[in-house]
Amino acid sequence: MIAYIDGKLTHKDPTYVIIDVGGVGYQIKVSLNTYSSLPASERCKLHTHLHIKEDAHTLFGFTTAAEKELFLLLISISGVGPNTGLMILSSLSVEEVQQAIAREDVRTIQQVKGIGAKTAQRIILELKDKVRKEAMISDAGVPVAAHNMNRSEALSALVTLGFAKNVAEKTLDAIVKREGGNLSVEELIKFALKSS
Repeated sequence: MIAYIDGKLTHKDPTYVIIDVGGVGYQIKVSLNTYSSLPASERCKLHTHLHIKEDAHTLFGFTTAAEKELFLLLISISGVGPNTGLMILSSLSVEEVQQAIAREDVRTIQQVKGIGAKTAQRIILELKDKVRKEAMISDAGVPVAAHNMNRSEALSALVTLGFAKNVAEKTLDAIVKREGGNLSVEELIKFALKSS
């Protein structure tokens, strides 16, 4: 997996950018939010997701880790592909999507081109608990981005160690609830290994 790309921005288009890294140009699809926050032909770093299909390998890039996390949550839903996820993040900001999901605001999500009522309801139904959990942690004063990155890294490590993903997620959620949200990646993994 390609986690990020750091290089010189050589081409900028509302739907994609090309970043030169050591003489190789990577074409990366971006949302309008990412496009508008990128400088013109300067060095930049994008958090990326490599989507592999039988007929294509496509890179998707985001200026913030939070936007990438939300994109990954969106495409985990049946019926929401990477292009639809990018369309949602082009139409609404990360905060607007999170608020719409937390408030169960179907109409806001449905305003995105290509999203019908059933898909909007499915997005809310499947993501509301995850989004509310993040909101509760941010209300508690713990930086959400740092917490999400630590949790994400710990989850990845636990899955690599042989944990089932859903079991690892439940274990990490229980640890965060019990110990607080400001644990390091190492502490999260140690607690998870002790509790299994």
